[in-house]
Amino acid sequence: MVKSHGKKQRARKKAQRTGAGYASAAAGTTHEHTPLPDMAVLEKLPHVAGRDLDLELAARLVAACRSRCRPCQRTLAEKLRTEQRPTLTALAAAVYATLPSPGFIASSTTQGWAPTARAGKADPAAAAEALATVEAMDDAAASDLLEDALDHWAVGGASAEEIADMVTVVPEAPPRQRPADPMDLFREAGVKVFTLDDLDLGDDVDTYALAPAYGVMPMQTSTPDGQPMPMLLLYPETDGAGIEDLEARTDWEHWGLHGMPDMDPLWRVRARIADRSLQGLVHVGPDGEDDVELWRATQSVSLPADWWDLLDRVQHLLVVGPVADPEAPGAMEAAGDAGELLAVVARVAFV
Repeated sequence: MVKSHGKKQRARKKAQRTGAGYASAAAGTTHEHTPLPDMAVLEKLPHVAGRDLDLELAARLVAACRSRCRPCQRTLAEKLRTEQRPTLTALAAAVYATLPSPGFIASSTTQGWAPTARAGKADPAAAAEALATVEAMDDAAASDLLEDALDHWAVGGASAEEIADMVTVVPEAPPRQRPADPMDLFREAGVKVFTLDDLDLGDDVDTYALAPAYGVMPMQTSTPDGQPMPMLLLYPETDGAGIEDLEARTDWEHWGLHGMPDMDPLWRVRARIADRSLQGLVHVGPDGEDDVELWRATQSVSLPADWWDLLDRVQHLLVVGPVADPEAPGAMEAAGDAGELLAVVARVAFV
């Protein structure tokens, strides 16, 4: 009995180590798919910095995919999905952070996650969000993401050079700087400047009412690969709102209507599920509090069902502005041609 029990224990451990089924491990009929790819570069991805990865499991799974061994794929993929979400993140990020888009056939899970992974190449906050999102996925969503990623790995995936280039570029990418505060000129001239924080007025003053404000117009556009994407067009509503104000208060890039601007997960469009309405456009600071508020809804207006469904599916949207008269034909195109459009891909935060 002791000998039999020991044999069973060894078989279970072998099955766990190799990913083979218990029966195969017990019978000594396990097999390996060779050559095993070198997955060491995954540890250098910014999306999983500091986390322990199971590189052997990742290599066995990729090798099984390339050998088209379905039994091993199923067993190894289940182990990866349930026990190693950081390794799953690394496998997916190595593909989707190097591609310009996830492609038409990718699942809705991957379509929504890929922009964050791509932004994580140069933005530590986005890289951390990409990992946190995968760790929070339910089993079905994690399965979709892994299956999409493995489709690429099965035919080679991103080359080692592409991944290495991405890893090399990240530490050297200079941070995007906002324009200098014009108040600094007064300070340098010896003029004492008081801010609202200096006055310590607490919650008695609504700073949103003191800054230039914008209106928004929901629209729809397409990604470079033809996928529909929700869009929000900003237009000035108060004096001072315009291109110079947006340049001073945001780090959005100038956009000429071609391609897609960068995704910044710290820019959030809040959408209320209860009445299918948009509530605000804000930037979240390092402390988790809103530090820039460009737009706030004065009343709740339910959005068209098809636009809301697209927003719910994509969970990111293109924010563009400013356009003085958003309803004028060709106004946005004219602003883009004049170099007077700023844009960012923002995250949707459902509340």
